Amino acid sequence: MSSKSWLPGFIALGVVWGSSFLFIEWSLGSFSAIGVAFLRGALGALSLLVMVAIMRAPLPKKATEWMHLAVVATLLNAAPGFLFAFGQQYVTSIMAGILNATTPLMTLLVMWLIFRAEKITANQVLGILLGFGGVALVSGVIHGLGENKLIGVLALLSATLCYGLSFPYARRFVTPLPYSNASLAAAQVTSSAVILLPFALVGGLTSGPITTHSLVGIALLGFLGTGFAYIWNYRNMKLAGSAIASSVTYITPVVGAILGVLFLREHLSWDQIAGGVLVLVSAALIQGRISVIPASRPQRQPR
Repeated sequence: MSSKSWLPGFIALGVVWGSSFLFIEWSLGSFSAIGVAFLRGALGALSLLVMVAIMRAPLPKKATEWMHLAVVATLLNAAPGFLFAFGQQYVTSIMAGILNATTPLMTLLVMWLIFRAEKITANQVLGILLGFGGVALVSGVIHGLGENKLIGVLALLSATLCYGLSFPYARRFVTPLPYSNASLAAAQVTSSAVILLPFALVGGLTSGPITTHSLVGIALLGFLGTGFAYIWNYRNMKLAGSAIASSVTYITPVVGAILGVLFLREHLSWDQIAGGVLVLVSAALIQGRISVIPASRPQRQPR
């Protein structure tokens, strides 16, 4: 397959998702954490529903199908959407981007500890240890959190834990449903907006005067980062395969760090760089993209 077919969309997706942490920071200038979570879901749902209508793709019809989609929407959209917005009130966007890369670590731990569906290899054990070491360096717990606060770090790690819980559930109950990827994405993101609506009405959407920066941030976060990005992701999976498509997570923390330094004047310390590298190496080991410890060969039985 020619790289020309999927590479532009792959890079675009990495840039958009890596920019999400900057968009969240801009949005928080005027909107509350629950407001950011709800509005990104509502705007994302609007863009996806328009796309589904243009494609004339049917949405799920059965109540049980919507129930499973609601569970995935809670774990993959609603809860992490709120936790990232809440957490970024207490940590930099750079830290948010790096900690987001712990998703493969959380997914493996969930599959191993809760679903008992994974037999962990020696390389994955090493990946888990490196991942926790990377989190320790990124968070700065070894010498104090500095401008970041522990509550923010815990919120971001709780968000990636939600991601880890969502993937095995979605694989078992949502992926097999007989609908297009666009239809499932539209139903999922719409469900997240519906779930968050009562919380947004009670908690309030805004936290201050509406600014141009905040409007631009929430619009880009919703329409691009939560809407069309899903379609790009599914396109990448079809053209390049799920293995290559999932490696976009290695681009997002780099983009997030660059934008945090350029636009938010955030400081990137040596321990965040070292911790970020450890987290990315951890993800690569856990996903089997690199191997440090040779796999043991089965012993031959004596004749």
